Amino acid sequence: MITDKNVVHLARLDVIERITGEIALALQAKPSLKLLVGHGSGSFGHIAAQKFNTIDGVKTPAEWHGFSEVWQEARALNTIVMKSLARAGLPVITFSPCSQVTTRNHRVIHWDITGINTALENGLLPLVYGDVVFDAQIGGTILSTEDQFEYLAKELKPERILLAGIEPGIWQDFPHRNEIFQRITPSQLPAVDKHLAASESPDVTGGMRSKVYSMLSLIESGHSDEVCIFSGQEDGSIFDAINGDCTGTTICLD
Repeated sequence: MITDKNVVHLARLDVIERITGEIALALQAKPSLKLLVGHGSGSFGHIAAQKFNTIDGVKTPAEWHGFSEVWQEARALNTIVMKSLARAGLPVITFSPCSQVTTRNHRVIHWDITGINTALENGLLPLVYGDVVFDAQIGGTILSTEDQFEYLAKELKPERILLAGIEPGIWQDFPHRNEIFQRITPSQLPAVDKHLAASESPDVTGGMRSKVYSMLSLIESGHSDEVCIFSGQEDGSIFDAINGDCTGTTICLD
C-alpha cells in the first residue's frame, strides 16, 4: 500500500502522508487512545530479500552481505514513514526489530518490550516494521510486521488489531472479487478455508490463509477482541478504522 511493488525504491509518498495525517486526526479525536503502528517493506526490503533468500537463513559471506542490504532497505522506508508521522505532529519513536528481537527457526524467543510499554504509557507512538533479525538456529531471517503483531498482541493484549492493505477484505469469490466476508468466526473457518486457499498470495506474510489463521488464533486465545482486515487506500479509511468502523472483514469470536 505504501510502495509500488513493481518499482524498486518507489515509496507512495502521497499515500504515506494521507495515512499519517489520518492517524494524527484519530489520535486528536481520542487523546487517551494507545496505538502501536507497523508497516511492511514493500519494494524496498522485499527486492533484496528475494535476491538473497534471506527469510530461509543466513550462513555464507554473501548471504550476510545480503542481510545487511535488506536491513538498509527496510530502514530506508521506515525513515520515510517515521518522518511523515513526525511531520503530522505525532511523537513517534521507532523500535528496530533487528536490534531487539532474536528468533529461533523463525519464531521469536526474545524481545524485551519494556521500551514499547513505556512509550505507550507516556503517550508516544511506537513504530515497528518488517526487518531482518538474528536467528539462533539459521543465522538470520526476516520477521514480518504481522509476525511481530502476533507476538506483541500476546504481550500487549490490544482491544483491536487493524490490518490495512490494498484488498478490501477476505474475498468470498476470489478471483472474481465481487463480495467479501463481512465477518469470520472460528465456527465459520471450515467453510471459509477453501476461499482462503484460493486467495493465497506469495508475500512475506504467507498470504490470506496464514493471516486469517494467525489472527483467529489470537482471538481464540483472548489476546485481542477483534481483527479488521480492510483496504487503507480510500480517503478516511484509516481514520474510520481507528475509530471503530471496519469496512472490510472482521475476525472475532461471534
